[in-house]
Amino acid sequence: MTFHDIRFPAALSFGSSGGPERRTEIVTLANGFEERNAPWSQSRRRYDAGVSMRSLDDIETLLAFFEARQGQLCGFRWKDWSDYRSCLPTGEISHTDQLLARGDGLTDTFQLCKTYRSGMQTARREITKPVAGTVRVGVNGSELREGAHFEVDTTTGTIVLQEAPVHEAEVTAGFEFDVPVRFDTDRIATSVASFQAGDMPSVPVVELRV
Repeated sequence: MTFHDIRFPAALSFGSSGGPERRTEIVTLANGFEERNAPWSQSRRRYDAGVSMRSLDDIETLLAFFEARQGQLCGFRWKDWSDYRSCLPTGEISHTDQLLARGDGLTDTFQLCKTYRSGMQTARREITKPVAGTVRVGVNGSELREGAHFEVDTTTGTIVLQEAPVHEAEVTAGFEFDVPVRFDTDRIATSVASFQAGDMPSVPVVELRV
């Protein structure tokens, strides 16, 4: 799969619509009860970049980005303004935001992730495209220094510690992240007249499994 490690212009994604999508298979039984199955373990996100276009210059920027990605062929990074941090939107990123794992004395590589909680239920989302320079890591509450104590791969979302944490030590992290996506169309239809009248083009974008 071809992926360009470049972010769709954040100023253009601001104001776009979209969010997570789940797939649920539902079978209604003869007695009226239902059987439900979820074939996806993770949500897949969809967005519409067209609704955030505000000027003809924005359209030109969009077309240039679309052509450089060759339509649906190449993936890219997308900033989801409604969900792009390890903490609450109004909070500050901390090295204790998300629990990644507990040490076993041997493992030194960990995957960044974000856990969503509602009541007693949780959903764990792997983060594969962290933003460079934003990742903070801690072990048992003590913050580590990037370069000295850990390295982060911003193309996969994995962190490698210089020393494997001791048994049951909490490995935590805080970060900003992008969503790996591609255009969900090979065609963008624009009209100068309709755009000036307030008719925005539809530019669907869909999350990639990477």
